[in-house]
Amino acid sequence: MDFEGEGDNLEMENELDNLVVLNDEDGNEVKFEFLDLIEYEGNSYIVLLPLEDDEEDGEVVILQVENTETDEESYISVDDQNVLQQVFEVFKDKFKDEFNFVDTE
Repeated sequence: MDFEGEGDNLEMENELDNLVVLNDEDGNEVKFEFLDLIEYEGNSYIVLLPLEDDEEDGEVVILQVENTETDEESYISVDDQNVLQQVFEVFKDKFKDEFNFVDTE
């Protein structure tokens, strides 16, 4: 891969700007690409794509944004399958021209 020229550097910086690093339950760092922030029923949800090399199915991760007393945000898992499906539907509609979505059902 060749990284010469301003265009390539800008692309590399944009990729890093979209990088989210979270810790899993074992304390391991997991890298994600930030895809979007979705507002649904008064809550905010982030849509992330895992950046693991062995991940080829393209499944996204949806987490609820929880504002804390500090300026930092925290993310919590969403247990309600209906909410997950509705947020994903909003995401799919918003990005229907950019991604090829495959129904797994």
